[in-house]
Amino acid sequence: MIGQKAIPFYRDGGVETHVEELATRLASRGHDVTVFVRGRYVATKEDIWRGVHLVRVPEIPTKHLGSISSTLFAVVYAVFVARPQAPSGLATKAFDIIHFHGVGPALLCWIPRLFTRAKIVVTFHSIDRFHSKWGFFARGVLRLGEWFALAVPHATIAVSRSIVEYCKAQYGKTPVYIPNGVEIKKSGDVSHLKQWGLKKDQYFLTVARLVRHKGIHSLIEAYKAVPDDIKNEMKLVIVGAPSFTGDYETYLKELAGQDHRIVFAGYQTGDALAALYGNAYLYVHPSEYEGLSLTILEAMSFGKCVLVSDIAENREVIDHSGIPFEVSSVDDLQEKLAELINHPEIVSARANLAMGYMKKHFDWGKIVDETEGLYEKIVGK
Repeated sequence: MIGQKAIPFYRDGGVETHVEELATRLASRGHDVTVFVRGRYVATKEDIWRGVHLVRVPEIPTKHLGSISSTLFAVVYAVFVARPQAPSGLATKAFDIIHFHGVGPALLCWIPRLFTRAKIVVTFHSIDRFHSKWGFFARGVLRLGEWFALAVPHATIAVSRSIVEYCKAQYGKTPVYIPNGVEIKKSGDVSHLKQWGLKKDQYFLTVARLVRHKGIHSLIEAYKAVPDDIKNEMKLVIVGAPSFTGDYETYLKELAGQDHRIVFAGYQTGDALAALYGNAYLYVHPSEYEGLSLTILEAMSFGKCVLVSDIAENREVIDHSGIPFEVSSVDDLQEKLAELINHPEIVSARANLAMGYMKKHFDWGKIVDETEGLYEKIVGK
């Protein structure tokens, strides 16, 4: 696996969570799995973690070069260090499959395709060039990465049906649809909420990196516009940290002002994050662009009603178990928040639908089965 920052990742990340779940489950089935990681992001000192080999590669630690530089070092290792077993027994075993995650890392997938016998797979996680954090040049490079992701590999995976349609329309290619997965969760320990002064079912929750295309500014504006006599002490909890976007984090806190009901909880993981998901009244995801949001899946796996922007990727995830609002519309989001405060029966009914929908369509066992089947198909075993 090449392209992810690390597993286990010291922060939550969509691609990283996907790779962690996929790699460890493949390893548990007896496959020999190697994940290339960037040292500063790894939350363990072990070289083998949950059955997965971790190979640390260097990087140029900047916003624009961190991913591509670490990908280059990983590719060099995979192509020129890993070799078929030599008679002396000194060489390492070559890879049967090299799996790239993301269209940025896919820029280099031609190297192992050209120099090895390995089968190349790319997972198209998100249309990254639409993200507002990238400038003109970076967007052009990411569009080139999309072309490589579809033209070079033996197989391309798309994590949402909307990405499948995008690839067909833009490039005339149809990738294999295999979505992200999720495990059904239990509500976390309510005692974790005390550190933020929260109470069960008395807060809205959103979990995202603090980058502009996640739309957190629209959520804050909409929340503040809900009349006080409706929201009373219903709080808004924002979980996440910036990603080279400290100025945006500052802007969000200025936008929140002195409202004590808007809580910035920072980066959270483990039991604390589970408690925040499991005891929220409603999960809100106002993103402007997505691939297939793992945080929406996580919220639904806790049996939570979700209120999401009406982009195709989000509507695909919720089916009839969530509620959409017009993307970037503060007015529509404010109206939906107020309506759902006043109608807890709607929130409860949609939450029950969410749990069943997750079990049916996004079970990790099913997703690993499909990925393993694709691997076997292209390798010929």
